[in-house]
Amino acid sequence: MNSFKSSNKLAVLALLFCLILSLSLFAEASSKHYKPKKSTYGVRFYSRSCPAAEAIIKKAVFKAVLMNPGVAAGLIRMHFHDCFIRGCDGSVLLDSVKGKETAEKDSPINNPSLRGFEVIDEAKALLEKLCPRTVSCADILAYAARDSALFAGGINYALPGGRRDGRVSLSSEVIQNLPPPFFNANQLQDNFKRKGLSLDEMVTLSGAHSIGITHCSSFSNRLYGFNATHPQDPSLDPRYASFLKHECPRPISDTQFDPTVNLDVSSPNHLDNKYYLNLKNHRGLLTSDQTLFESPLTSKLVMNNVKYGSTWARKFAAAMVHMGSIEILTGNKGEIRKNCHFVN
Repeated sequence: MNSFKSSNKLAVLALLFCLILSLSLFAEASSKHYKPKKSTYGVRFYSRSCPAAEAIIKKAVFKAVLMNPGVAAGLIRMHFHDCFIRGCDGSVLLDSVKGKETAEKDSPINNPSLRGFEVIDEAKALLEKLCPRTVSCADILAYAARDSALFAGGINYALPGGRRDGRVSLSSEVIQNLPPPFFNANQLQDNFKRKGLSLDEMVTLSGAHSIGITHCSSFSNRLYGFNATHPQDPSLDPRYASFLKHECPRPISDTQFDPTVNLDVSSPNHLDNKYYLNLKNHRGLLTSDQTLFESPLTSKLVMNNVKYGSTWARKFAAAMVHMGSIEILTGNKGEIRKNCHFVN
């Protein structure tokens, strides 16, 4: 009887041993076929495939901003205009093709106001020589905007890479997605919310208007014939309005005479929180600027940014990273263009 029990125990142990051995062999075989997925989006994305990529882009931006400080504002604005139409896919860089609908860059909203294309072209040409078909145009634009914030305002942040380029660019989609200069705070909130950005991020990113220029036609309605009661927008500081009338001497009825003025009269080439102080002093240039202070929805956020400049700078960096991830193409989606002006 005891020998029978012993033989049963041995049989069970043998069975368990065989089971454990087969499981371990299966696991070993499986591990040989397992390959970790390559990261499709992340910080230092090109550290192996093109280690000099970010440095090359930064050098191109620095060179351009040194010659013309306004280029920094242009690149940040171009990145914003790219991300709000079809996501951050470099579609704003594509040229129009004969026989097809005009591209985003040729929309009346973008042409001729967007600038900085030559910086992207220079960086792309250098990268194609060093690392062919590796660095996307969408990433070049995103890094260029990041570097512009650094050179214009000392704002630096780690930015993920891995965006791929889109193949579609339609001018009709620009007006459907970009907020116009006459939007109020509620409309701006809804517009940014559709892109996954919060109310605070909307107010924070609006601080980019502390640098750059805009055409008189974008705000001339505030100077001439505002409404039946007020020929001039009463929310405008009178002295500031007089200055603007000098710069924009008549209502703009055509594109042949449409001068430009600085969005921020106090520090036009420095990305900082003085933009919010301008709003407090009723010197917001666009309706969509001044509404941020006038509206109860956003006035407290504006005042916080007036008081805490360093906090605003940190929030701006975080919001730029978030904005740069809107509806991006990664992995096998999209393409890596050889030339940023054309699809492959």
